[in-house]
Order: sequence, then C-alpha cells, then structure tokens
Amino acid sequence: MTFRSSLADTPLLKVSRPVSACSRCRSAKVKCDNKLPACTACEKAGREKECTAANDQFARGKERSYVAALELRIEKLERRLSYACSTNASIALHGPDEPPAADPNRKDSLAFIRAAIHRKAARTQENADINALVSDFGYLAVNTTTRDFEPSESNMTFARLVLAAATNEPVPEPKSTSLPAESTARALVQFYETSILPLYPAFPATMLHALVSDLYQEHPRQIRSSEYWLFWMVLAISSAAQSRSREDEHYLNGVEFVGRALPHADRALRPGYGTQVQSLLLLTQYSMLDPAHFDSWHPIGFTCRAVVDQGLHQDPPHTQQISPAALDERRRIFYCVYALDRAISMVHARGFSFYDDAVSVALPSSTLASGTLSGLSMSKPPADPSIPLFKLRQLQSAWYQTLYQGNPTESLPDATSFIWQKCFEMWEWSERLPVDMSAPIREMLDLELRYSYVYCIASTARGAQVSAYGKLLIFDHVIAYVDKMYDIANLADKAAFYTYHDALRVFFMGSQFVAVLREIGDLLLSGSSIPVPPPAPGKVSPPLRPVRLDRGTGDTLDRSLRCLERIKLTLRLFGNRWEQALSLMDSFEIISGEVWKDFTTRRAVRDATTTGQWQQMPHA
Repeated sequence: MTFRSSLADTPLLKVSRPVSACSRCRSAKVKCDNKLPACTACEKAGREKECTAANDQFARGKERSYVAALELRIEKLERRLSYACSTNASIALHGPDEPPAADPNRKDSLAFIRAAIHRKAARTQENADINALVSDFGYLAVNTTTRDFEPSESNMTFARLVLAAATNEPVPEPKSTSLPAESTARALVQFYETSILPLYPAFPATMLHALVSDLYQEHPRQIRSSEYWLFWMVLAISSAAQSRSREDEHYLNGVEFVGRALPHADRALRPGYGTQVQSLLLLTQYSMLDPAHFDSWHPIGFTCRAVVDQGLHQDPPHTQQISPAALDERRRIFYCVYALDRAISMVHARGFSFYDDAVSVALPSSTLASGTLSGLSMSKPPADPSIPLFKLRQLQSAWYQTLYQGNPTESLPDATSFIWQKCFEMWEWSERLPVDMSAPIREMLDLELRYSYVYCIASTARGAQVSAYGKLLIFDHVIAYVDKMYDIANLADKAAFYTYHDALRVFFMGSQFVAVLREIGDLLLSGSSIPVPPPAPGKVSPPLRPVRLDRGTGDTLDRSLRCLERIKLTLRLFGNRWEQALSLMDSFEIISGEVWKDFTTRRAVRDATTTGQWQQMPHA
C-alpha cells in the first residue's frame, strides 16, 4: 500500500513548533507569559538566567525547525554533563580517563564512589556524543522524502535519528525472535481493530489480517521490514493498551514486541516511501502508552514532518489522476496524523507542527463505508467515529491557535464572545454525533468535549479574565469529567483508547478546579446565584450549565471535596500503569493542599454545627 504524490519533492510548508512556555514553566505545569528577557514566573523564583525565554532562539515570531526541541534537550544534557564532570573532578583522585586504582568491591570506600562516578560520566559522554550527532544533523536541509539515508552499519539513518530523539529509556533486548502463538496474535489484532483502528484508520484492517495469515503459513512469502514493523507494533500497542500495571503481563509483552520491531526500524521508517508515515504513526501511538521508554512529542513531530514533505497536507491538484480509493486513503492518513498532533500538542501545552492555514485536505469518507474495518458481522455496524474525532480536532485547533499560539502581547478583541462562540460550535458538534455510535467511544468523545470546554474557557493568554460564570462552568465540567474518568480508571477492561495523556488531562482539569475553588470558593459555598452574563449584541449567549450527573450526592462542599479526592485517586490508579502519573499526583497534592485543608475544616465545622442543632431539638 504505497502511494506517491507529485507534491512530494516540493513541500509547501516548513514545519515549525513554536514553544509556548519556557522549560521551567512547562515542567511545573504552570502558565508562562513568555515575557522577555525572562518570564514572570522565573523572575519571581530568582531563576532569570535559567529561563529559556531569555535565549533569543525562543523569541516569539522566529520560526524554529522541528529539531529545535532536540537542541534544547542537548543544552540541558550538556549542563548536566558539565556538572557531573565538575563533581567528578572534586572527588576523584585520578584523571577522568584513568580507572580507579583501589578495590571497587568495598561499597563504603571512596574508590567505589569514584568508580560509580566514572561509569556514569562515561555513559553521559556517550549520550552527549549521540545528541551532538543529532544536533549536527539538524543543521542539514533534511527532506523526509529523500532516500540518501539508506541503512548501513556506519551511518546515521532517519530511523536512528527518530529513535535517538524519542527514546527516554532503552528498550530491553527481546527474549525471543519467534512469532507468538497465532491465537495470541489474532486476539491482539482484533483488539486493535475494534478499539484503536476505528479512531485512527491509517491502514485497512483487511491488510493487517492478510499479513497475519501470510506470517503463519507453513511457507510464508517474503515479508518486508515495513510489514514486520506493522505486525509487531500493532501487537505492542494492543498489549500496552490492555495493561493495568507496569509489571503485568500485558505491559511486559508490549515491551517485548517493541523490541522485536526495532530491528526493522531502518527500513520501515526510511524516507520516501508511503509506509513511512504509517510506521511513524504506530511509534507515536505506542509512545503514548509507554512514556517510560518513549516521549510522544518527538515521534509526532517527525511524523508531521514526513506528512508535509510528502505533500499530504494538501489534496492533489485536479489535474493529477488518482483513484477515489487512493485519495480517501491519503486523506485518512493525513487526518490521523493531524488528530494526534493536535491532541499531543494541547496536552503538553505546546505549539502545533503546522497551522491550519497551510492545510487543504477534505475529510475522508466513512471508514466503514470504504471497507477499512473488517469482521463486522452485525446487520448494522456502529457509526464511524473517526470523522467526528477529526471534526473535533479541527474545532479545538481553531481556538487553540487563536488563544494560545497568537501573540500574547496583543489582546484579542472581545475575547469573551470568541470563547462563547467556540463553545457553541463544540456543543453543535456534540449534538450531531451519530446516535448509533458505540457507547465506549461516545463516552470518550464526551470526555474530550468537557476537557475542551474547560481548556477554552480557562484561557487568559489573549483575553479578559474568566468571569465568575465561566468559573462556574469550569467547576461543573471538571466534576463531571473527574467522576467519569475515575470510573474508567477503575474498570478492568476498556473498549476505547486511553493513554498516559489522560493522566495529564486529569492533572490539568484538577489544576483548573483548584484555581476555581481558590478564586470563587466562598461564592460557591454561599449558595449565591451566579447569573448568566448577557451576550454582546449580535453574539451567541454563554452556554448553559451542564446537567448534574451526581444529583443527590451532597452539596457544593461535599462535591468539591469528593472531586479533589477522586483526582488524587485517579492519578494513583494511573500510577499503577505509568510511574510518571505518581509524580502528577504528588504535584496535585501540593497545589491543592491549602484548598483541601480549608474545605475539610469547613466541613468539620458544618457537621459539628448540624449535630449540635440536632441534639438541641426536642425529641418525642
């Protein structure tokens, strides 16, 4: 399944990924105002010199290539290496290249400490050499359609560049190279087909099933590296998606399958072939499920670069002869990448890989109508969920670019009306969802909608401060979101595609919830009515409050405390799968500690008062 475009050698766009926050604010998950020479948060903390905004390469308005994120990472590694070398020099009695003379078996000896530092410095130097090579590569004019980077033992291939940038921890060597039992492989393929492929139909399920059949024949045909990559990565994604603990069999199998796929990376990811984008897309999907080994930010950046360099961000001209099926496949591949790029960029609060103004691709037809999915034996299959997902990503992209990627020094005229308009458009989208959509995927899209409402309303980058009514909407949507996500985190089986990014979303929603309680907590607890603000002339009205899904489960005080508790519990449950989620939980406990203490004290006083009043009442 390869396809070529006449635009492949003349890309219409250079990819840029503008950084919207300095590294310190991004690590702390706080808003960065991008002020130069240092942002306000870094100034208050006395870290002006460490603020990346002080570096001219981050000045707003300057385009950055897709390797700029790699350069920043290299700078950090160089600083850490410099610190390690200085530490080594102050402790070691030998030069950096000399082995320790004393017996390193004594764990309490200074020689043991020197030996450990020596080994760590060697590993750091090796990593620095790799990153330096990546940095040098970034100065070249790279076009991902070129075929100059063919695999060999001695050169830097495109796949090795991608993996060097995306890998957090090396994947262990696979324990075996043999195929799993055919029943195991077909069960994992079926899971991918029913839970993930409907949302991201980058290739036909019929092709995947045919590949499995070919692999398990007594005398299989010659299988290409890109096909092996497809097979092993689908198995890895399906296994990791079913994991509930980073120590369970599903997760370990996922890591094992990735290890078996990596030897095929050079051929599967090589530039200039239609399968390159699908292969990069699979790596991105797996990285969202295994942040311990891969960082999803870099794979999606490389995937977008490949999409643009191959011209997939533009429909081919009418003069180019292309079959309707091939055109539809091309569009599906683009929108799968588009949807993941928007989702990953938003969850990390970073810029998109390309702007919507550079995109001219019509939405594809239904995957079910075009036969992308197979094995649907029911008389009326459920509605295709990929098209609604693509449309939601388009709506999110429109307001995110305006509110978060626009110039923060320029106020957006009538920002409040703009936000209400975007909320109305997303509400209209939700009202048009097919009634026969599968329940798990519809539930996932409903969570995406509430997340989008909060993200859009909470924006203050280019607009007026959030009104009390806007904060009330955030309060309601966060509670509904957290209640549902808490239930999902407790489920043993999930039919939709939930990843580590959902833990990041829970933390974001919790942070917005804490901010609302800090700012209008007294108003909410007082029971005072917060009126709906009147719309500006000719503008849409603010959205109405959502219907409560937790009726009869307590007043505002009880609901607030229960939501705070469930945020922590949800992150703890996610922490069983992703260790990074435990760090999010610890951070949330810190930022919510003051509000939690205040509200628990209020509840204790309320309960004591209620008990005292009951005891004073005359009883028959």
